Amino acid sequence: MRRRDFFKGGSALIGASLISPSAIFAQEQEQTALNAGQARNIIFMVSDGMSTGTLNMTDMLLRRKEGRPSNWISLYEQNQAKRAFMDTASANSLVTDSAAASSSWGGGKRVNNGSLNTNPDGSENTPIWMKFKAAGKSAGCVTTVPITHATPAGFCVSSKGRNDQAGIALKYLSSGFDVLLGGGLEFFSSSLREDKDDVFKKFSDARYAVLKDRNDLLQANTTGNKLLGVFNEDGLPYTLDRANDANLLKSIPTLAEMTATAIKKLSQNPKGFVLQVEAGKVDWAAHANDIGALLYDQVAFDDTLKIVLDFAAKHKDTLVVITTDHGNANPGLFSGAKANQNFDRIQTFKHTNEWILSGVDKNTSASTLMEKIVEAQGYAITKEEASAVLKHYQTLDEKGIYNPRKLPYRELAQLQTAYTSVGWGSMDHSADYVELAMLGPGAELLNPFVRNFELHNLMLKAAGLTVDRA
Repeated sequence: MRRRDFFKGGSALIGASLISPSAIFAQEQEQTALNAGQARNIIFMVSDGMSTGTLNMTDMLLRRKEGRPSNWISLYEQNQAKRAFMDTASANSLVTDSAAASSSWGGGKRVNNGSLNTNPDGSENTPIWMKFKAAGKSAGCVTTVPITHATPAGFCVSSKGRNDQAGIALKYLSSGFDVLLGGGLEFFSSSLREDKDDVFKKFSDARYAVLKDRNDLLQANTTGNKLLGVFNEDGLPYTLDRANDANLLKSIPTLAEMTATAIKKLSQNPKGFVLQVEAGKVDWAAHANDIGALLYDQVAFDDTLKIVLDFAAKHKDTLVVITTDHGNANPGLFSGAKANQNFDRIQTFKHTNEWILSGVDKNTSASTLMEKIVEAQGYAITKEEASAVLKHYQTLDEKGIYNPRKLPYRELAQLQTAYTSVGWGSMDHSADYVELAMLGPGAELLNPFVRNFELHNLMLKAAGLTVDRA
């Protein structure tokens, strides 16, 4: 089948509801014998909310700080990956959210924002990791946000609403995924769940090794039980803050460490594995216009990509997909006499804007805030600028997601531009087409421009499974 015909056929499929999961598994999901050129393993890398400017500035930061390109851009420089633009729309908006975006990949159909593999008429689309599990492969997800969050969930479950993370945790259990690593303690711990259900115990009873800190992860027996690792309430700390906090270094694993453990566990299956890896807090940083958080979490994603690429180099039957679900905030380095000098300040940042603002209250003085910014990021704002930030602590009324305390992220980011030369287009998702790269068996199926839902059938076809049909 020609690639053009494959995608043409795939686009026609989205107008029809899928048949029941049991019928699919019984009738269509028999994996063919693995032929040369087929993918035994698939690793799907997602830097959530990564605008093109985030990818670009991370590469510039690494070149200027460490004298090397990012691993992602290096693939392009060395012509080692197929590259495409991807349209990211959802069923009801040109601007997608993460649930609909992941569902387009996971279920092969565009759904409304807020939904997980659930169509407007209430019918459900079978998530792709369940199809691979039915074919005998191991399946897992790794993320820096709650493991029950929208992006991993879109590959794994169906749900009317992405916010039912307590319910998604139980759906993971019943589906039997092999590796689940990330945050979201409040959805597993009996002391934090609203229903007081001890979901950790349920996973343990189902023969999962339950991991709760970095040492647990590094000591995990990857030849034994399945793995559930939940290392923090809500998302994991930002990479930059973790790197400068001895307690966090000891207790919180990196995305690279989680991914390495996941691959070690999953790769023991002779039928192969599928793994989604998400840098979820890239998106959260973009929502906050927090440049230190954004770029260093993107660096952490890029470091993780190196581990994946090294594995793929040794296991030629591995398809690696590298992309984002949507842009967010459209940050960029902008012209000015001190653009280089200002941008280079980010090399010596020790903490994020979140760290700064979380350590401030309405009683903080302007001079104290000024000192805190010098400590965290190495430059001195003016007293007037500090006062403008502190004024917001009288009301704490900034709107935006991932900002439960309504901290003045916007005010700090706007004044910060004068010191970093980084500007922002918004504090929310964009409709931009995004970067998509692939290497390994199946990459030849990639056309220069694709729509997000087309990746579903591409992955099935690359692995020799029957593609979805009307």
